[in-house]
Amino acid sequence: MAGRPKGIPKTGGRVAGQPNKATVEFRETVTALLSDNAANVALWLSQVADGLPGEVDEDGKVLVKGVPGDPGKALDLLARLAEYAAPKLNRTEHVGKDGGTIDHSLAVTFVG
Repeated sequence: MAGRPKGIPKTGGRVAGQPNKATVEFRETVTALLSDNAANVALWLSQVADGLPGEVDEDGKVLVKGVPGDPGKALDLLARLAEYAAPKLNRTEHVGKDGGTIDHSLAVTFVG
Protein backbone atom coordinates (compact mmCIF):
# COMPACT_ATOMS: atom_id res chain seq x y z
CA MET A 1 0.00 0.00 0.00
CA ALA A 2 1.58 3.27 -1.16
CA GLY A 3 1.25 6.64 0.50
CA ARG A 4 1.62 7.86 4.03
CA PRO A 5 1.12 5.51 6.96
CA LYS A 6 -2.21 5.58 8.77
CA GLY A 7 -2.35 8.12 11.59
CA ILE A 8 0.20 10.49 10.04
CA PRO A 9 -1.41 13.90 9.30
CA LYS A 10 -1.56 15.10 5.72
CA THR A 11 0.96 17.78 4.77
CA GLY A 12 1.35 19.93 1.65
CA GLY A 13 -1.25 20.51 -1.05
CA ARG A 14 -3.68 23.37 -1.35
CA VAL A 15 -4.85 25.37 1.62
CA ALA A 16 -8.52 24.71 2.49
CA GLY A 17 -10.80 27.09 0.60
CA GLN A 18 -8.23 27.90 -2.09
CA PRO A 19 -9.71 27.27 -5.55
CA ASN A 20 -8.20 24.73 -7.92
CA LYS A 21 -5.74 26.34 -10.38
CA ALA A 22 -7.49 24.82 -13.41
CA THR A 23 -10.87 26.11 -12.20
CA VAL A 24 -9.48 29.62 -11.75
CA GLU A 25 -7.88 29.58 -15.20
CA PHE A 26 -11.07 28.26 -16.80
CA ARG A 27 -13.20 30.91 -15.12
CA GLU A 28 -10.76 33.65 -16.22
CA THR A 29 -10.79 32.34 -19.80
CA VAL A 30 -14.60 32.28 -19.96
CA THR A 31 -14.80 35.76 -18.42
CA ALA A 32 -12.32 37.10 -21.00
CA LEU A 33 -14.22 35.36 -23.80
CA LEU A 34 -17.49 36.93 -22.66
CA SER A 35 -15.85 40.36 -22.27
CA ASP A 36 -14.26 40.21 -25.72
CA ASN A 37 -17.55 39.12 -27.29
CA ALA A 38 -19.96 41.24 -25.25
CA ALA A 39 -21.52 42.78 -28.36
CA ASN A 40 -21.96 39.37 -30.00
CA VAL A 41 -23.38 37.81 -26.82
CA ALA A 42 -25.86 40.69 -26.52
CA LEU A 43 -26.85 40.24 -30.17
CA TRP A 44 -27.25 36.47 -29.83
CA LEU A 45 -29.33 36.81 -26.66
CA SER A 46 -31.59 39.39 -28.31
CA GLN A 47 -32.01 37.09 -31.32
CA VAL A 48 -33.06 34.25 -29.02
CA ALA A 49 -35.46 36.57 -27.16
CA ASP A 50 -36.91 38.30 -30.23
CA GLY A 51 -36.62 35.49 -32.76
CA LEU A 52 -35.45 35.71 -36.36
CA PRO A 53 -37.61 36.55 -39.37
CA GLY A 54 -37.79 34.09 -42.25
CA GLU A 55 -36.95 34.86 -45.85
CA VAL A 56 -39.32 34.37 -48.77
CA ASP A 57 -38.52 34.85 -52.48
CA GLU A 58 -40.72 36.71 -55.00
CA ASP A 59 -42.75 33.55 -55.70
CA GLY A 60 -43.59 33.07 -52.04
CA LYS A 61 -41.20 30.14 -51.65
CA VAL A 62 -39.68 29.97 -48.15
CA LEU A 63 -35.91 30.34 -48.39
CA VAL A 64 -35.18 30.50 -44.67
CA LYS A 65 -37.68 29.46 -42.03
CA GLY A 66 -38.24 32.04 -39.29
CA VAL A 67 -37.54 31.26 -35.66
CA PRO A 68 -39.98 32.45 -32.98
CA GLY A 69 -38.60 34.42 -30.04
CA ASP A 70 -38.28 32.95 -26.56
CA PRO A 71 -37.43 35.55 -23.86
CA GLY A 72 -37.45 32.86 -21.16
CA LYS A 73 -34.79 30.85 -22.96
CA ALA A 74 -32.68 34.00 -23.45
CA LEU A 75 -32.87 34.71 -19.71
CA ASP A 76 -31.95 31.09 -18.94
CA LEU A 77 -28.91 31.32 -21.25
CA LEU A 78 -27.83 34.56 -19.62
CA ALA A 79 -28.10 33.00 -16.16
CA ARG A 80 -26.07 30.00 -17.28
CA LEU A 81 -23.36 32.24 -18.71
CA ALA A 82 -23.24 34.27 -15.51
CA GLU A 83 -22.34 31.16 -13.49
CA TYR A 84 -18.95 31.09 -15.20
CA ALA A 85 -18.18 34.75 -14.61
CA ALA A 86 -19.34 35.01 -10.99
CA PRO A 87 -19.22 32.15 -8.49
CA LYS A 88 -22.40 31.01 -6.82
CA LEU A 89 -22.77 32.20 -3.25
CA ASN A 90 -23.16 29.65 -0.48
CA ARG A 91 -26.23 29.75 1.67
CA THR A 92 -25.71 31.05 5.18
CA GLU A 93 -27.76 29.87 8.11
CA HIS A 94 -27.96 32.09 11.17
CA VAL A 95 -28.39 30.26 14.45
CA GLY A 96 -28.44 31.27 18.09
CA LYS A 97 -26.28 30.12 20.95
CA ASP A 98 -25.20 26.46 20.72
CA GLY A 99 -27.02 26.07 17.39
CA GLY A 100 -30.42 26.95 18.84
CA THR A 101 -32.92 29.58 17.78
CA ILE A 102 -32.10 33.26 17.68
CA ASP A 103 -33.58 35.32 20.53
CA HIS A 104 -35.40 38.30 19.03
CA SER A 105 -36.67 39.76 22.27
CA LEU A 106 -35.95 43.38 23.09
CA ALA A 107 -35.25 44.51 26.63
CA VAL A 108 -36.40 48.06 27.33
CA THR A 109 -35.48 49.94 30.48
CA PHE A 110 -37.33 53.12 31.40
CA VAL A 111 -35.47 55.71 33.42
CA GLY A 112 -37.66 58.21 35.02
